[in-house]
Amino acid sequence: MNRMLEMDTVETTPAREPGEMDLKACYEAARRLFDRVRTAVRGRDEVIELVLIALFADGHILLEDFPGSGKTTLAKTLGEAIVDDRDPEARGMVESFRRIQFTPDLLPSDVTGTTVFEPANGSFTFRPGPVFAHVVLADEINRTSPKVQSAMLEAMAEKQVTVDNQTRRLDDLFFVIATQNPLDLAGTYPLPVAQLDRFLFKVRMAHIDRQAELDVLSSMRARKAGLATQLPPVSRDEIITARRVIEDRVHVSALIHEALVDAANRIRDDRRVLQGVSTRALVLAVPALQTRAMLYGRDYVDAEDLEALVPMVFHHRIELGAGSVEAETVIQAALAPSLERLAQAQLRNG
Repeated sequence: MNRMLEMDTVETTPAREPGEMDLKACYEAARRLFDRVRTAVRGRDEVIELVLIALFADGHILLEDFPGSGKTTLAKTLGEAIVDDRDPEARGMVESFRRIQFTPDLLPSDVTGTTVFEPANGSFTFRPGPVFAHVVLADEINRTSPKVQSAMLEAMAEKQVTVDNQTRRLDDLFFVIATQNPLDLAGTYPLPVAQLDRFLFKVRMAHIDRQAELDVLSSMRARKAGLATQLPPVSRDEIITARRVIEDRVHVSALIHEALVDAANRIRDDRRVLQGVSTRALVLAVPALQTRAMLYGRDYVDAEDLEALVPMVFHHRIELGAGSVEAETVIQAALAPSLERLAQAQLRNG
């Protein structure tokens, strides 16, 4: 179990200057975020962990959930826990958190922003859309047209938007939590596999257990009073610097790279698979594995990280033939030889 989940006491370690960060400071920043979100969203520790891995790995996450499961609270609390301490001029038009409720009549400009003519000075002014934020909740992304989905997914992939032939950069921190309802599919536009590939993880959220629901009810007053906001935040620069520190200081061996590629090739060669895992998935998996290793207090990626995260990275990228087994079965079978090889290498080196 993740060390973050084992620690029930709230950490109050003060924020460090980004230039002073090491792996321990990265963990402390992640822990502060975890504590704030966990205080507001009960019974979702594993989901919060995956959200933080995606955030520090510079990826995005898709939550497949039921209404009223806490997704908005999770995204809003995460956004409010990240403070932008730059001066107003450097911060510009970036908000901490924005929510986009996707509907069939939404336009791409409702997401990216638009230019408006100002009669007073006879010029055009750009009005930024909700993607100009640190954390963006793309609620029910499958309920809008493919044209709007493409505008959103382009912003996710390129961290920029193009409005009236002018390209505008999004914030370096830009992080998307998208959702879709797994049951009410009437009138929706399901995301194709090529677009699902833009998300680092797709997480299926089940209902929380009985004790967690009791905890939700008993803590209502404290949470409404802003209990989470009393905990220390994390600065924008800390997260951006932590991404670089994790990339530089968490070692990924050649055996880990080989394990990823070999597992992907076994999936592609499986006759039950119509579309296998992309190279992009392998590229995105590496920083996720490094982030998970950091959360466990290690400066190297090992087989445990692969076993925990590879199914989460691969699952939504695989398209199976009709009547085939579950994707998890295919992934586990493809990953098993690689995990065995890593275990044997560890025994030899140990």
